[in-house]
Amino acid sequence: MSPKGRAVGFWVATALFALHMTFTAYAQLKLPQVAAAFAHLGFPSYFRIELSWAKLVGVLALLIPAVPARMKEWAYAGFAITLVSAIIAHLAVGDGPEAWGWAVGAGVLLGVSYFFWYRKD
Repeated sequence: MSPKGRAVGFWVATALFALHMTFTAYAQLKLPQVAAAFAHLGFPSYFRIELSWAKLVGVLALLIPAVPARMKEWAYAGFAITLVSAIIAHLAVGDGPEAWGWAVGAGVLLGVSYFFWYRKD
C-alpha cells in the first residue's frame, strides 16, 4: 500500500474511532441512562466521570499530530484496556451483544487505526 493510502486509512479509522469515543464520553457525562448502565455494571459514579475525561484526553492525543509517539502508544494502550474491560464487564453481568458489541466495534476501529499509524511513515 502506498504511503498516501496508509495515511488515508489511518485518518479514516482514527476519525471514526475518535467520534465514537467522544460520543461515549459525552454520553457518560450527560445521559442518565448511561449512568444507570454503569451502575448496572457495578461501577461507582466517579469512575464514569473519570473515564469520560480520560477518553477525551486520549482522543486528543491520537488526533493531534504534534503529540509524541510514546504518548500516542499510551493512548492506544489505554483505549485497548478500556475496551477489553468493557467487554468483560458486560459479559460478567450477562449482557448480550447489544451491550458489548459497541466495544467490539470500537476495538476493531482502534486496531485499524493503530495498524495504519504504526505503518504510515
